[in-house]
Amino acid sequence: MHLRIVCFLVLGVVLVSCKEEKTKIVEPEAIEVVVEKVSTSTYEDLEGNPIELSDYKGKRVLLNYWATWCRPCIEEMPDMEKAQTILEKDNYVFLFASDQSIDKINKFKEARGFQLDFIKFNGIYAEENVSALPATFIYNEVGGQVLRFDGGLKWDSPEMIEKLRAVQ
Repeated sequence: MHLRIVCFLVLGVVLVSCKEEKTKIVEPEAIEVVVEKVSTSTYEDLEGNPIELSDYKGKRVLLNYWATWCRPCIEEMPDMEKAQTILEKDNYVFLFASDQSIDKINKFKEARGFQLDFIKFNGIYAEENVSALPATFIYNEVGGQVLRFDGGLKWDSPEMIEKLRAVQ
């Protein structure tokens, strides 16, 4: 007798749980379309304004690719701040490009207090021939890449300052 009751209960649960669910029709005007802003520029400032290296023609550009998680990148930043100060009258612009979010870059900048021009890189490192960070490119006043440095360096050393001043 108990077996019959158990069988009827199981059968009842199965029938109730297999009840057909009504399909809800969603009206087209109820569908929200989310469009993410995708920048077509290679770089952006921290306000989201587009930047291109060609914007700096007439200046020498030191472009450093870095990341908030990259220890050598962070370790060289104080020396880069000093080099930036030393070279400010030598027509140099220092740019620090990361492919991380603007929000993450801003939080890093606020937490660390570096006085550097951080920008967002919207490209792919491999397309820039960057396989490890930090990677630093030096461009002359007409926009030609003239030097490249891979890895963390002592940027404020007299030898490095002389090398950067010699860029034509």
